[in-house]
Amino acid sequence: GQIVDDNYVLHHEGALPAADICVTLDFFLANREDVLQHPHAKGIQLKPDQHPELLGDAIPRLDMIALDFPGFADGRGYSYAWLLRNRFAFKGELRATGDVFKDTIFYLGRCGFDSFCVKADKNIEVALTGLRDFSETYQASTDQPQPLFRRRLQA
Repeated sequence: GQIVDDNYVLHHEGALPAADICVTLDFFLANREDVLQHPHAKGIQLKPDQHPELLGDAIPRLDMIALDFPGFADGRGYSYAWLLRNRFAFKGELRATGDVFKDTIFYLGRCGFDSFCVKADKNIEVALTGLRDFSETYQASTDQPQPLFRRRLQA
């Protein structure tokens, strides 16, 4: 719920810098052990056509996974976020990048994202208000495992 600096350095070739890193899947697959043994925070950027299961048993060893949304109509990242949180039990930072703006942030949060790189042409202060667009949800999701009707029955 707040604006913070991004400490990750996007890295895609050569020796790893002495900093928190975010690497592409291709770089990770070619340098898996070097990345996993890196002494700083480790993140991986996945494109929409790169399924999270490609990370395999490395998932719990990562500090951050960034899922790219190249356009508003591409919703694969929502499904990948749900899978990472629920099937793969990923506990680290889950970041949405690319076409991220106010109207999508609430729904991204429902699927398990907890950080967002807002589109450069959008106002980050306005986008932040999107986290509070709705006070109640009907459907079950990562952020609320029970649908509204079940919550009302328990009340």
